[in-house]
Amino acid sequence: MTTPPPYGAPGQDPYGGQPGGFPPGGYGSPPPGYGPQYQEQGFPNQPWPPGPGYPVPPGGFGGPPVPPNYLGPSIALTVVSALSCCLNLLSLLPMAVGIAAIVFSSQVNSRTRAGDLQGALSASRTARTLCLVAGALLALSVVLSIILFAIGFVNLTVRA
Repeated sequence: MTTPPPYGAPGQDPYGGQPGGFPPGGYGSPPPGYGPQYQEQGFPNQPWPPGPGYPVPPGGFGGPPVPPNYLGPSIALTVVSALSCCLNLLSLLPMAVGIAAIVFSSQVNSRTRAGDLQGALSASRTARTLCLVAGALLALSVVLSIILFAIGFVNLTVRA
């Protein structure tokens, strides 16, 4: 299969005079009074960067990234620790650590809104660490409860 030859007579522009094409000789110079095409310093008569009280123009990069607050995992670990408290009293320790994780998790958003990004990052790291510690303690507590129940040290029967 061969490519068809370009339209028009040989030596002429094959696309000249078609809709959407450039007119022969270009567009020429603009009429007087239009000024330069490009402005170096943004829009005229507008302060840049905008001061306080001025809205930031759309299309920016947004605010600083919000660190994760780990509020969901800390609440879940605290609730599961409270529910497993009936197995043994060792579940009280992960519940206390989970409550501390909730406190630090709630500080992340308030510090971010206040503009304290370093404080928010610190609270986020602390909440993550406390969630990991509470999860490890809860797993250890459940495993210990199963072992104590298996060897007969804990009896879950109700006596009337």
